[in-house]
Amino acid sequence: CTDNASFSSQAEPLKDISTLEAYVNWMSGIYTPMPNAGYEIKSISTNEDSSHVSVFAVFTGTHSEEGGPVPPTGNSVRTDYVYVMEFVEDKINHMTKIWNSEAANKQLGWQ
Repeated sequence: CTDNASFSSQAEPLKDISTLEAYVNWMSGIYTPMPNAGYEIKSISTNEDSSHVSVFAVFTGTHSEEGGPVPPTGNSVRTDYVYVMEFVEDKINHMTKIWNSEAANKQLGWQ
């Protein structure tokens, strides 16, 4: 990615994250309460005219360890999300995450 690549999302847990580096660090932290977390890519599309790539995927995991907003619930999540990445000279310059965090948090018992 470019130096200081930006990030945005309207999802509540991510609303204050503004750099791609900070988002990557946030996602790394998800593996503490959900060590079995993973994802399955369903679709990738490109728009060469606007230098955008979109990735549709499904995130899965089970809250089995300490480190979440509440003690381990044993609940699992299966949640859809989309990344829309804007490229500059073959590097990600900005990424937007489209995700229904409220539905995911309800599945996990986090709200």
